[in-house]
Amino acid sequence: MATAISKRKIKPTKTKTKTFQYTGVNKSGQKVKGKMQADNAASVKSQLRKQGITPQKVNAELFSFGASKKAIKPADIAVFLRQMATMIKAGVPLVQALDIVGKGHENASMQDLLMTIKADIESGSPIASALKNHPRHFDDLVCDLIHAGEQSGTLEQMLDRIATYKEKTEALKSKIKKALMYPIAVIIVAISVTIILLVYVVPMFKDLFQGAGSDLPAFTQFVVNLSENVQNNWLIYLVLTVFIIIGLVFLNRHSATFRAIKDRFFLKSPIFGAIVNKAAVARYARTLATTFAAGVPLVDALNSAAGASGNTVHKNAILKIRDDVTTGMQINMAMQSTGVFPNMVNQMVAIGEESGAVDSMLAKVADIYEGEVDDAVDGISSLIEPFIIVFLGVVVGGLVVAMYLPIFQLGKAF
Repeated sequence: MATAISKRKIKPTKTKTKTFQYTGVNKSGQKVKGKMQADNAASVKSQLRKQGITPQKVNAELFSFGASKKAIKPADIAVFLRQMATMIKAGVPLVQALDIVGKGHENASMQDLLMTIKADIESGSPIASALKNHPRHFDDLVCDLIHAGEQSGTLEQMLDRIATYKEKTEALKSKIKKALMYPIAVIIVAISVTIILLVYVVPMFKDLFQGAGSDLPAFTQFVVNLSENVQNNWLIYLVLTVFIIIGLVFLNRHSATFRAIKDRFFLKSPIFGAIVNKAAVARYARTLATTFAAGVPLVDALNSAAGASGNTVHKNAILKIRDDVTTGMQINMAMQSTGVFPNMVNQMVAIGEESGAVDSMLAKVADIYEGEVDDAVDGISSLIEPFIIVFLGVVVGGLVVAMYLPIFQLGKAF
């Protein structure tokens, strides 16, 4: 059953907020209490009145005992959705489920968020609207799917689908991070060791060589000059490095052209390209399968899949598919025309269209490619290890050899 879903975009506020505890009386005359994030107490009272609650006491929360204030991570949202799906399936009322999950959470920030959502629902707001007030943690896809579940009376099944989707998505992100973490850590260690050698070790050898009074080999002289350069200009290099990192982050956030170049680079990289491509295909298939199963119209489903692709190249391809599907083209033909998706994926979608089971076929595609990403990440250490050994040997080993070359020459002279 296709359910039309409205797309409402709410920009998150950038002002710093505080957490306030409040007590009040709702429209039914019942006493309610909870927590809310706002700029000041007046803002809390205003929001409570809009929700039909007459505020009695509003106090800023100065300290939080028994829970640590940490940032809310996507993994926390995935766990929350799974807990809600399990409790709703077990017959626990929605407000009570929120109360149980919120009070039992170790993260105070998550407690505040869930208590605020609970207060909104108690005041009469649908759960989709309550979640929509927190776009930083609940994107349009999640809110719209829950809205569809509320409208069709299938909230329990929808929460289960969303929880599965979020769990799969976070697992995929974790695998990608795992693949990148090992080489990045080795490179950072190699750079740190190199700097230590150039700043502390090479100058000691330099004094020893000057006492010998002989000419240094060309390679050793190069390393000595490099050491002097690093010691004299380390502040310039540090500031330059910081500016480069800040510049890259800024361009990644604000420049679509830079993101497109970066994404194409990663897709064409020899080792990580295949993993990035398979991960993007898996996200596309998983998102489309989830939205299809929820009865979301195809065009809206493709919009959601484009936003969740995580890669500019795939995002542009999915948007092209959306435009082609709007003109009446079959989705498998539209996918094939982009030249981005593997032939197996196109064929499986075609079979799904012919059999009327596109959602289940896309779910199988997602399972296949998530498994391939998992296998690729497990084997990446053995693939990268030879390159890392060569890198460490050339950089660190080269510095050590440069320092011992003059000693070898002195030995030959005697």
